[in-house]
Amino acid sequence: MLTSSLVATPRVALAQAGGRSAAGNATPAASAALPKGPRAMMLGDWYRVVNVGSPAVSPDGKRVAMTVTKTVESENRRHSEIWVVNTAGGEPQRWTSPNTESSNPRWSPDGKYLFFSSTRTGGKGNTWAIRLDQPSGEAVQVPEYPTGSMPLDGSFAVFADAASPAPQVASNDPFNSMPAMARPPFDAITRPAASARFDGRHVVDMTYKNNGTGFVPGRRTPRSWRPQQLFRQSVGDTTKKQLTNTAYSHRNPVVSPDGKWVAFVADARLRADSAVDLERDSIAKLPYNKARDEAERNDADIYVVDAVNGGTPRKVAEWMGAESALTWSPDGKQLAFIGRPARTKNARIYTVNVAGGEPRNLLGEWQFEPSDIDWLKTGLLQFTADIGGRSAVLRADLTGKSAPKELVSGRRQLRGASYDAAGATMAFVATTQTSPTELYVAKADGTGERKLTDFNKDVNADVVWSDAERFTYKSVGNLEIEGWLMKPYGYEAGKKYPMVIYIHGGPHSAYGEGWFDEFQNLAAQGMFVLFTNPRGSSGYGADFTYSTRGRWGMEDYEDLMKAVDIVAARPDVDSTRMGATGGSYGGFMTTWMATKTDRFKAIETDRTITDWTYWYGASDAQGLTEFEFYGKPWDNQALYDTLSPIRYVSKVKTPMLIVQSEEDHRTPMGSAEIWFMSLKKQGVPVELVRYPRSNHDLSRTGEPWLLVDRLGRLRQWFGYWLQGAQTAKQ
Repeated sequence: MLTSSLVATPRVALAQAGGRSAAGNATPAASAALPKGPRAMMLGDWYRVVNVGSPAVSPDGKRVAMTVTKTVESENRRHSEIWVVNTAGGEPQRWTSPNTESSNPRWSPDGKYLFFSSTRTGGKGNTWAIRLDQPSGEAVQVPEYPTGSMPLDGSFAVFADAASPAPQVASNDPFNSMPAMARPPFDAITRPAASARFDGRHVVDMTYKNNGTGFVPGRRTPRSWRPQQLFRQSVGDTTKKQLTNTAYSHRNPVVSPDGKWVAFVADARLRADSAVDLERDSIAKLPYNKARDEAERNDADIYVVDAVNGGTPRKVAEWMGAESALTWSPDGKQLAFIGRPARTKNARIYTVNVAGGEPRNLLGEWQFEPSDIDWLKTGLLQFTADIGGRSAVLRADLTGKSAPKELVSGRRQLRGASYDAAGATMAFVATTQTSPTELYVAKADGTGERKLTDFNKDVNADVVWSDAERFTYKSVGNLEIEGWLMKPYGYEAGKKYPMVIYIHGGPHSAYGEGWFDEFQNLAAQGMFVLFTNPRGSSGYGADFTYSTRGRWGMEDYEDLMKAVDIVAARPDVDSTRMGATGGSYGGFMTTWMATKTDRFKAIETDRTITDWTYWYGASDAQGLTEFEFYGKPWDNQALYDTLSPIRYVSKVKTPMLIVQSEEDHRTPMGSAEIWFMSLKKQGVPVELVRYPRSNHDLSRTGEPWLLVDRLGRLRQWFGYWLQGAQTAKQ
């Protein structure tokens, strides 16, 4: 996806000693105190919104731990801590130091420890723990408490890790003192004339940069493979027993409830990792071939092996597709997994007898797809799923004869369902259009729901968040599309307001029933905000998601413009004052729109792609278009050219604001530069804003000051062109 599904680590400008920011400028003071409400959102309110995530219910069901992330405005950074709240109610309490970053809480099965992730000095690795069964001070590391999958009694853990150390460069290597990217990679033919005088970048591999990571040095040793082996470690002992020793990797190991077996995923033919990688590399160099590249593949299967002594694994079932999220039934006789029969087919939940047999599809022809699964001690199998723009916790019918039952749903988005050991209590994080994330608890059947936190109480009291009206409409091919129209702050019947359509990234991302800063930002400026999930979006089934393959900018464009037609016909929308904005795939689509219509009075484009051939060479995600456009540029050059907005730039008349990040390796700067220069040469009003120290995720996880600066520029740009405002509201 263009809006990467990988978790990106924001590059935060931490305030340094002496009051200097990472940018080298004096650190400004926090913004002036904001007025009390009720009122419209101001830019400074963004810093006040708290994010709650990663809920974890304690084994006894009495507590829920969570990650709470706040923004430290004066230091231009985010700060995460572990907080805990009683499920019976009461004020949540911070459990980790405010001087360190902490996240991802999880409880030990016996409830004696609360583990979490934190990078701290004086420790090894990033796993720390707070002890609960006796008086405890600051967090400590517990090397005798293993991390991994455990049986019900919690006596040991099994995990996968490389059994051999990574190859090391000789200590006397003459290039060791050079910057990492400057050193000649192992396979390089050329060498620096003088190692102390070359500080450039030497590249021989395709994967030499990555969005969020930056430039990646090439390997300096011969290519080698370190297959992931299974290890066992008993609680109270630091000794790690290696259970397997093979040329292939063991992935996603899970221990049976009785501790006798380990289930894992491995290559369907148990081929060596080296053979699998070399085959993949060879195929990747071949021209696109429909018969070969579109054929269904069985790259992996599920196996079980003795949890005490290892030995020869036994394949549970030969199943065509990709298996993930393994979980055992409470009685240890079955395994459940999420299986995707093919890349463009719906993921399903399957169960299979551990003794062997045919996996059973529990979801049948249900339109939607599961996100994760939990097989509770009560014998019930529950999962979360996106259902269009909303999400829900559901219960699967273990016979596979009935559609799943929604337990917790409504017009909102739910994330991170967590259960206690008995399978009686459930916690989750939820958000709606008008409420940022908070923690909720309910019984496992969805009844008795209660809100446990109110971290956003103060900002919610001051700001009147705008709500959105949901609607559906028929588009090309009679396909139903879901959309929303958010009203402007201070809406009054009988008046006309400007409208801006937002276009999401991906293209397989989706908008939905959750609080979103970008929508609230423009609604506060006094504009309608239209957002839809055109074909290609996720959350509606694989057929819908992949219906745009090879057809970007075609029917999906019609889906978007159909929504514009519907909204423009409303008496309260001024169809002469409409704008469009979007990022990544949405950036491509907004530049594409500019070449096809002059209905918009102004456009803002983020992380745009204007020439697909350039993008293919400059991006870190070539596999996207190799799949979506049926091959590499030279395999299908006509399609790459036909879908490149730059080929039609002479048609553009709409004023455009271009926002791009200097370190964006997903949608690199060149697309923005050529678009800016082309519009400038034609006399089209255009501005280009380039953000430093920022990657593809600026609008989500970028430096807070820069993220808010971008929100302000959107207000200013659309305020100027759609409202005649010289200065947008702050």
